[in-house]
Amino acid sequence: MTRDEAEVQDLYRELIIDHSRNPRHFGKLENATHTADGINPLCGDKLKIYVCVGTDGSIESTCFEGSGCAISVASASLMTETVTGLNVDTADTCCEEVTNRLTTGNNTELSGIDLEKLGALDGVRRFPSRVKCATLAWQALHAALHNESAPASTE
Repeated sequence: MTRDEAEVQDLYRELIIDHSRNPRHFGKLENATHTADGINPLCGDKLKIYVCVGTDGSIESTCFEGSGCAISVASASLMTETVTGLNVDTADTCCEEVTNRLTTGNNTELSGIDLEKLGALDGVRRFPSRVKCATLAWQALHAALHNESAPASTE
């Protein structure tokens, strides 16, 4: 590993720690138009995703609450930052692409979406059980956007 690669990994670790200790958009969203629960039975992560979709089809705000490991909380925090402001279809595509990225390592460019910060989650691919922690929020967001009544599960 080069020095530059090591520095990038350190920055990514710091980003994950920051988002897990100080999650963005944490709490209940009172005016949510879409909600979904997510559970990772293997790790015990439990999240509830709140989304407010405006009349124009864009995501006006996104929040989450719950408990989980550092990766699960950081991923949910990064997810809320990433999808707020996107239209529903783009956010849904983003869910699919991020899940694909974390499970297969294929990094797809999404037009108009900055996924650079999400690179901080790429290291979880080396630990298959942690991939489920990182994808939980994204699966719950997908469930919320599709008004699925059953909780999203990583199993």
